[in-house]
Amino acid sequence: MLTVVTEILTDAPAASDDGADERGLVAAAARGEVRAFESLYRRHAGRVHGVIARLVGNQGARAEDLTQEAFVRAWQALPAFRFESAFSTWLHRLAVNTALMEMRSRRSRPQDDGDSDEEVFDLLGSTDSAGHTTALTMDLERAVATLPPRARAVLVLYDVEGWKHEEIAAELGMAVGSSKAQLHRARGLLRERLGGHA
Repeated sequence: MLTVVTEILTDAPAASDDGADERGLVAAAARGEVRAFESLYRRHAGRVHGVIARLVGNQGARAEDLTQEAFVRAWQALPAFRFESAFSTWLHRLAVNTALMEMRSRRSRPQDDGDSDEEVFDLLGSTDSAGHTTALTMDLERAVATLPPRARAVLVLYDVEGWKHEEIAAELGMAVGSSKAQLHRARGLLRERLGGHA
């Protein structure tokens, strides 16, 4: 199951990162050069959007807004970037944190979204003209979107993004054991929802 989740949910890697080219773009963007930042945006927007979309349950407009917010935060924080890690790692972590902060704030207020788990369940099992693999990918994405938010966050961060339970626990404000339990719960729910495909 882990392999299937990772293979299906992982985005294609960002455009090739010529180390020196990327470093030069980051340095130029940190100095305020908008064109350099636009190039960085084009290189990394797909992956950033992908992880945010999975974290928020593939809610399109919400994922778009959070992607934009992540890049605004990156632009603001870029002058302090010290090249202690790869830019893509730093940006990816900032994007995840942006989504997680928004998810925490939503937990503290009443839900007013029109999207419900039942509506997403109606789409499970649908087929398309592209074939079984594409249908399975769509089913898996939809099934992940229906998971409870904390279970979904743990699943995406652990199985797709490769975080350790200690990192997830610290980021989500839970015990390491709770992170492991949420992962187990998420995988079990996915098996149920995917039925014979799991």
